[in-house]
Amino acid sequence: MPVNFFKKIENTINDSINTKKALIEKCAASIESIGNELANSIKNGGKIMFCGNGGSAADSQHLAAELVVRLRGSVNRRALPAIALTVDTSILTAGGNDYGFNSVFARQVEAFGKPEDILICISTSGNSPNVLLAAKQAKEIGMKTIGMLGGNGGELLDFCDQSLLVPSSITARIQECHITVGHIWCEMIEEILFPELF
Repeated sequence: MPVNFFKKIENTINDSINTKKALIEKCAASIESIGNELANSIKNGGKIMFCGNGGSAADSQHLAAELVVRLRGSVNRRALPAIALTVDTSILTAGGNDYGFNSVFARQVEAFGKPEDILICISTSGNSPNVLLAAKQAKEIGMKTIGMLGGNGGELLDFCDQSLLVPSSITARIQECHITVGHIWCEMIEEILFPELF
């Protein structure tokens, strides 16, 4: 007999909706503050760097692409400087082989980071060792660090100047909120930097 997943589908979607409602109530002010910080960094000659593992690596690439290319097809603006530290397999494998996997993002932050840049550290647990080391390296350079986290924020919370702390401990719900907030930040950056297009 085929399994009927209707109730599970309904429950999962409702859980996602409720998590996003909690996000509005608890995180709207920090979302706005961080969005302004990101726009100011680019306005002042900085770039946005992203790092994360697994789904968070995919989010890093996704959001960097939205900035370098564009988020909305109706908004024709110049490319914005953003880098996902998750994509260069030669750097990642060489770094992993020569220095260990925990250093693969920190090494790139050391190579490419400047004080005017911002590092966005994406981790649903907040305890990813390679993201933690990247945040520590960014702080040594004088870069600002932004956490895209969940639950209690983990160890990363203490190494981020500002954090988005999704009010959930469920990885899927946290990731869904991360990409929603990432899109909001991209919209804010576009509207702050290119007001004439709106």
